[in-house]
Amino acid sequence: MAALQRGQYGRAILAMVGALLLGAVPAALSAQDFDEDQLGAWYMLFWNTTFGDGPWGLQGDVQYRDWSILGDREQLLIRAGGTWTPDGIPLTLTLGGASITTGEFGDGDATVSESRLYQEALLSQRLGEVRLRHRYRSEQRWVEGQDFRTRYRYALFVDVPLNGRGTGPGALYIALYDEVFINGELEIGEGREVERFDRNRVYSGLGYGLNADFRIQGGYMLQTVVGGSKGQLQLSLHATF
Repeated sequence: MAALQRGQYGRAILAMVGALLLGAVPAALSAQDFDEDQLGAWYMLFWNTTFGDGPWGLQGDVQYRDWSILGDREQLLIRAGGTWTPDGIPLTLTLGGASITTGEFGDGDATVSESRLYQEALLSQRLGEVRLRHRYRSEQRWVEGQDFRTRYRYALFVDVPLNGRGTGPGALYIALYDEVFINGELEIGEGREVERFDRNRVYSGLGYGLNADFRIQGGYMLQTVVGGSKGQLQLSLHATF
């Protein structure tokens, strides 16, 4: 009976992932200001630490995003926050902030700056050897040249071990995620409006556990916005200390 329930739960999870993937591409795409056929790249460092054996810690990430593989900066993002993990519950709560500088596509060098606060809840699950994480994030955004904005995000992360070592030292695993972004305010100032749907990101890749503290991961992400879709190469280092 337990095995049957796990199988039913697994099929439900796969069905949900499939629905998210199918929902990643809007039925109609409007005009765009980037090249859909050009492969972009994101280079990322994710880190987290805890203060001794207590529930408090820190986490953050630094991301350099390029419209191409290298040489046409799309965005530089620096983010960090304080974390709290209650004892006995697979949940981590985060309160933090971020600084973002976004560059325009092509030869221009104009940039737009953004400051951001965010609140996050990360709930972990296991389905046999498969690791699931649900991330709920709320953002308050101060974007240069726009009115105050909010945004809401949900991400489902799935790690599938390939050699029986989970995601620890020497582990080889498949990494999948889908994340949807929903805008709070639609009017952003000076008569301008945005859609309720902001973007969706679908990713698949491979990860490897270097040791107990570091993992590397590489894969492909398709990001869909109202203006179109663009593929991104993603390379990341994940550090725990």
